[in-house]
Amino acid sequence: MWQQQNNSLYKKFEFKNFSEAFAFMARVAIEAEKMDHHPLWTNVYNRVEIWLSTHSAGDVVTDKDIKLAEKIDKLTEE
Repeated sequence: MWQQQNNSLYKKFEFKNFSEAFAFMARVAIEAEKMDHHPLWTNVYNRVEIWLSTHSAGDVVTDKDIKLAEKIDKLTEE
């Protein structure tokens, strides 16, 4: 479940290993690029943490962030 933190949407994902985490990041990157959206994220081994906010709106959460969060959630269901 996404949480609101410091004017952003935040979620932590855990995978079986680094390869799965990296593959997830690649899929997210493709969707984010299509939306011209560039999330802040970190990756350590099997963990990916993502923070979403819209920089052009003053680093606050907008519909664009909510839509990307929904797309990211769908990627984890595949």
